[in-house]
Amino acid sequence: MKRLLSSFIMLFGFMASANAQDGCTIKSPDGNIAVSFTVTNGKPEYSVTLGGKTFIKPSPMGLKTNIGDFSAGMSTGEISQSKVSETYSLRNIKQSTVNYTANAATIDLTKDGSKRLTVEFRVSDRDVAYRYTVHPVKDTRVCTIDGEASSFVLPDGTTTFLCPQAKPMNGFARTSPSYETPYTVDDAAGKNGWGNGYTFPCLFREGEDGWVLISETGTDGNYVGCRLINNGGTNYQIGFPQPEEMNGFSSTSAMVSLPARTPWRTITLGSSLKNIVETTAPFDLTEQKYAPSQQYTYGKGSWSWIIGMDPSCNYDEQKRYIDFSAAMGYQSVLIDAFWDSAIGYDKIAELARYGKSKGVGIFLWYNSNGPWNDAPQTPIGKMNNPRIRRAEMKWMHDNGIRGIKVDFFGGDKQPMMQLYEDILADANDFGLLVIFHGCTLPRGWEKMYPNYAASEAVLASENLHFGQGACDNEAFNACLHPFIRNTVGSMDFGGSALNKFYNADNQHGSIRRTSDVFALATAVLFQSAVQHFALAPNNLTDAPSWAIEFMKNVPTTWDETKFIDGYPGKYVIIARRSGSKWFIAGVNAQKEPVKLTLTLPMFAANSAARLYSDDPQLVGSVKNVKINKKQQLLITIPCNGGMVVTE
Repeated sequence: MKRLLSSFIMLFGFMASANAQDGCTIKSPDGNIAVSFTVTNGKPEYSVTLGGKTFIKPSPMGLKTNIGDFSAGMSTGEISQSKVSETYSLRNIKQSTVNYTANAATIDLTKDGSKRLTVEFRVSDRDVAYRYTVHPVKDTRVCTIDGEASSFVLPDGTTTFLCPQAKPMNGFARTSPSYETPYTVDDAAGKNGWGNGYTFPCLFREGEDGWVLISETGTDGNYVGCRLINNGGTNYQIGFPQPEEMNGFSSTSAMVSLPARTPWRTITLGSSLKNIVETTAPFDLTEQKYAPSQQYTYGKGSWSWIIGMDPSCNYDEQKRYIDFSAAMGYQSVLIDAFWDSAIGYDKIAELARYGKSKGVGIFLWYNSNGPWNDAPQTPIGKMNNPRIRRAEMKWMHDNGIRGIKVDFFGGDKQPMMQLYEDILADANDFGLLVIFHGCTLPRGWEKMYPNYAASEAVLASENLHFGQGACDNEAFNACLHPFIRNTVGSMDFGGSALNKFYNADNQHGSIRRTSDVFALATAVLFQSAVQHFALAPNNLTDAPSWAIEFMKNVPTTWDETKFIDGYPGKYVIIARRSGSKWFIAGVNAQKEPVKLTLTLPMFAANSAARLYSDDPQLVGSVKNVKINKKQQLLITIPCNGGMVVTE
C-alpha cells in the first residue's frame, strides 16, 4: 500500500462540555447523511438519516466489560468535531486510488466520575462508522470485553438479504462456521437465521427509500470477529463468537490492554445500490500494520482440484497445469490438499523450478489445524505452530513458492483472529502471499496486511462440483455477491469454468447451467487481485477461441468500479476499469431475459466496442458494436447468461 503525498488529515473543531442529556449531530460533507448521538437516561444511542429520512432509528451503543457495564449509567463528557481527509492507493481493491473525506466526532463518556469510554464517529457521503476506546481507570490496565450493546434498529417494513451463521462444530469434519451458507433474499426482518444470527456483511432494503449495508472493519488479533443477531423485529445487535467455536476452547470475550480500541462498525447507505457496490469503507478506516517485504505480484492462475479433485494432486498433472498456465499467460498454479504425501517436498521444489522456467509461480495449500476441527487434509499441524510455521515458510521462500492457501479455520474467537494475523505477518517475512479458505470474512485486511491476497468466506466454486443444486443456482448466487460479500473484501471464488461438466473428462458430473459468456462476466464481476480460475487444459481446444482469448487478457486488479444496474439475486451489471480500458459485465438469474439500454459515459459517442453476448439458447458470440451518439448500447441477457462490453 502506497500512501500518496497528498494524504493529510485536517483537524479543526471545537470542545464543548455536555450534560447527561446532551449529544451532537455529525453530518456528511455533502450534508445528506446525519448522525445524531445522545445519552438518554444514562444510555448512549445514535440514529442515522439520509436525505432527511430515517435509515437507523435510535439504537443502543456501549460495551460490557469485566471492569464495568459501559452501556448504562453513562454521562456525556467532552465532544470534539473535526474533518478527516485522506488520499491513499491500493492495488488490490475495487478502486486503486481513493479520496476519502469525512466529518468526525469524538465523544467522551464517563461513569462514576471517570472517563471510561470514547465513541468515535466518521461520516462520509456514503458511509457511517463508529468505534469505541476503553480507557484505564487508576491502576486498571487490562480488561475483557464481553459484549457490545451496539445495535442497528431499522425502520419498520425493512427487508433483508442475509447469510445465516452456521452452528459451530457441524458440517464437513466439524469445520463450521466457515461463512459458507446460502443467503435468504427479500425476506422479512425479525428472524435470526438458523438460530445463530448472520455473518457480515448484512444487506437491508428500506422500502423505496434505499439500502443499508452493515459490516465491520479493522478486526485483528486484539479482538473477536463479530456477527449480527436479531433481537426481534428490526432490531439487530452485534454478537460475539459462539461458545462452541474452536471445539469449545477459549472465551468468547476479547482480552485487551488499556487503552483499547475496538473494530469499526460500518453502515453504508444509499438511495440506490450504487453506494453499496462502490463503498471503500473497509479500507478508508484502517491502517497498514507492517511494511511489505517485497513488491507482491498478483494476477491469474489455474487450479486442477476444482475439476479433477484430489486425484489431480500428482506430479504429472501439476506439471501439465503449469504448462497450461504458461500457455494462458498466467502467473501461478495452485496445488491443493495432500500435496505433501501425493507429490512430496522434493518434487514440489522441482515443480517450482520448472514453473519458474515457464514464468509460473506456485501457491501451496495448508490446513490451519490445530485441534479445532476434524479436517484430515494435509499438510496439517504446521500453520498453527509458530516454530514449525516459520520453518515451513523458510523452505517455501528458499524454493521460490509464491504463496499459500490456508483452510479450515475454527471460528471467530480471539485466538483464531490472532492466528490469521500471525500467519500473515510470518508469511510477509518470507515474501509469501496468503489466501484463506474455510475462513472468516476479511475486515479491511487488504490495507492492513500488504501480503494478504483474498479470502473465500462464501459458497464458492467447490460447491458447483459437489452438487447439481449449486449449479442450478449459480446465476442466482452470482447476482448476490457483487452486492453483499464482495462489496467489503476480496472474494476467492475460484470460478469462471468453461468445462460443460465439473469433471476431468468433461463428460460427466454436475452440469454447468450457465453460459460461456457468463463465465467471462463473473471473471470481471467477482473482485480479487489473485484469481485461480476453474479452467482446464482441455479448454484450449474445446472452448470457444474468443472465450479463451478473453480469459487470457482479463485483469484481476482494477482502478475504478461503477455500479450500472441490478437487483440482488436477479441480475447485476457493473463496470470496472483497468488502466484506460473499461469492462462492463453483467449476468442474469431471472427466467425472463434482461433487456436494457445502458448509458455508458466511459465510452465516447459513436465509438466502437466489442460485445460478448448470448442468444436465447446460451450460445455465445463476440461482435463489434457501436456506442450511439447518446453513449448508449442496447443489451439482452438471457437467464443463466451473461454479457461483457469492452473497448
